[in-house]
Amino acid sequence: MSQSDKTEDTIDLKELFFSLIAQWKLIAVCIILSLVCALLYLRATPDTYAVNALVQVEESKGASAALLGDLSSMVEQKQPAQAEIEILKSRLVLGSVIQDLNLDIHIQGLENGFIDRLANKNQYHLEHHKDAVIFRDNQSRFNVREFKIPAHFIDTNLLLNIDGQSFSLSDANNQQVLVQGKLNQNNELSSEYGVWNIAIYSQDQINNSYLIKKMSLPAAMNQLTAHYSVAEKGKMTGILGLNYQGQDKAQITRILNEILAAYSKQNIERRSAETAQTLSFLDEQLPELKDKLDTAERAFNSFREQSNTVDVTKESELYLSQSIALEQQKAQLQQRQAELSAKYTNEHPAMQEINAQLGVVTQKVTELESTLKQLPDLQRRYLQLYREVEVSQQLYTGLLNSYQQLRIAKAGEIGNVRIIDQAIAPIQPIAPKKLQILILSIFLGGFLGTLLALLRNMLRSGVKDSTQIETELDLPVYATVPRSEIQESHFKLLKKKKFLPILAIKNSDDLAIESLRSMRTAIHFALSNAKNNVIMVTGPAPEVGKSFISVNLATILAQSGKCVLLIDGDMRRGYMHQYFKDANNQQGLATYLNGQNDDIDQLIQKSEVVNLDFIARGKSPSNPSELLSTETFAKFIEEVSQRYDHIIIDTPPVLAVTDSVIISQFSGVNLVVARYAKSQMKELELVVNRFDQVGVKVNGFILNDVQREVGSPYGYGYNYAYTSKKD
Repeated sequence: MSQSDKTEDTIDLKELFFSLIAQWKLIAVCIILSLVCALLYLRATPDTYAVNALVQVEESKGASAALLGDLSSMVEQKQPAQAEIEILKSRLVLGSVIQDLNLDIHIQGLENGFIDRLANKNQYHLEHHKDAVIFRDNQSRFNVREFKIPAHFIDTNLLLNIDGQSFSLSDANNQQVLVQGKLNQNNELSSEYGVWNIAIYSQDQINNSYLIKKMSLPAAMNQLTAHYSVAEKGKMTGILGLNYQGQDKAQITRILNEILAAYSKQNIERRSAETAQTLSFLDEQLPELKDKLDTAERAFNSFREQSNTVDVTKESELYLSQSIALEQQKAQLQQRQAELSAKYTNEHPAMQEINAQLGVVTQKVTELESTLKQLPDLQRRYLQLYREVEVSQQLYTGLLNSYQQLRIAKAGEIGNVRIIDQAIAPIQPIAPKKLQILILSIFLGGFLGTLLALLRNMLRSGVKDSTQIETELDLPVYATVPRSEIQESHFKLLKKKKFLPILAIKNSDDLAIESLRSMRTAIHFALSNAKNNVIMVTGPAPEVGKSFISVNLATILAQSGKCVLLIDGDMRRGYMHQYFKDANNQQGLATYLNGQNDDIDQLIQKSEVVNLDFIARGKSPSNPSELLSTETFAKFIEEVSQRYDHIIIDTPPVLAVTDSVIISQFSGVNLVVARYAKSQMKELELVVNRFDQVGVKVNGFILNDVQREVGSPYGYGYNYAYTSKKD
């Protein structure tokens, strides 16, 4: 990259920076508006609080494991943290909380919009308790103790109208009254949709309407889980963090603690379900075994009394011990089968395995019984009765011991989760982040202000430097006229007073007038080589300040002792007569060219400025271009130029109509007014080309409405005014 390119880039960045500095007011307004919006948002947005709790998922259940030994494996199961997280989010836990705290009933006021919250008209407050839902409206309150409605209106907003000691429920969409009832009593109402059980109590005199809705369990779950989260603290720690957010500190604390209680309760119930199933099985088996043992002992004693005591052989003892062992094994398998049935179906592999083992043992018992039948009758009878007594005794004793152990295990069951931290009421809100929002609003306002300033700068891509005109068009710029705030105020008063003061008279020391005074020497030299003393002032487009330049230039020349005639050559939209008090616009240039008045003296009007006369445009003709092309206009210019030192003609825009091009053929000096940051270089080129096409030379330009911008070529010169002191 060349050095010139670097310099050009630096200048562009510098101009961009200074253009933003020049529009600091716009950026400041955007920042202020952004701050105001942020403050309104903060006022209308209620504070949001968060409560937290900690739960530990333990791998062992403690004292009962040491007490029961191997039996504890039947009671205990390890649960990963992710499984517990899903349980904490399930309908099993949250559904019971919703039912217990009546979270499926929602009440809100009718005046709860953004504007209402901004005006702070009503203070609504909703509380959910186990026995009722309490709603507060400023100083009034009522509580809903029962709200059972037909399924047709579940998840539907109903309009609750309370009037004194009665209430009514209406459809919020069509205002149709559905049911009516009394306050402070249980109401069982019937309608075409079903039965309504409603109980609303209040000790206050209420005359207002509210929206009430009974939510379905899925809808209530969605509303609850929208502000509820569970996550494991760290990795594989077994510590779960619960978080719940809301606008009511007491209510969110109550809800989260209720979730903890419901979770702990279901965990203990789930952990003791297997033990309870086994106890239930033993409760059924123990009485039967006791009866069977008593019956076997009576039969055995009766047999011994009848046949006296008979000693058994070694072979018989072996059969007896085998039979007792098989019966005990069969009883243990049946007990294990009852335990597994609490968790699995018959198709589960564990159930199929235990059933197969039970079948094998049963077959062995059958085979042993067939073997015993081959013994002598007396010995066989003795063995059968003795076996039944021993088997029943051992089974009963074993099951009784298991029953007592399981009762101890169930009594000591505390689950495999431990609540470390209960939820406590928060102190500081977590949202909205007021300081952050205010800081972000400042940055956002600054960004939008900068963006608008850049867009405005892009739209104002006109000429901003007189050297650009001189370089590209090779024509001089006679003056750069700064913006006059006083003249801007004059234009604002024009609609009211219909009279526009001349700046060169009212404020002769204005910087804009001083810059026009500097033109006198340049105009003198331009007229010295001109064919006549006629000065035409024009511009590329409307609203560039032609009339302002013409009037004040004519005034300055007249104040220097020259006789000046100012002509409003814009017969279409000219308003120069508004600069002069008591000016008559009925007679003017158009009147003379139309032949309605051929006396020039009657057209010339005196002004309040000495040596300055004025000719208005007259009534607007339908063909101004044709009138300017006649010999009458040429004779008119020739005659008035002989009477005055200077003739200044204010003409229409060059690019809009051809009037200026026609008038330029009769003038000696042609000046083009360009407006700062509005007139485009392409427009100025077209203006010069239009004049070149008819053989007319543009003598120079006047850059009007130059604004003081930091970093611009005009950023310093217009800061100084040199006026005389008053004595």
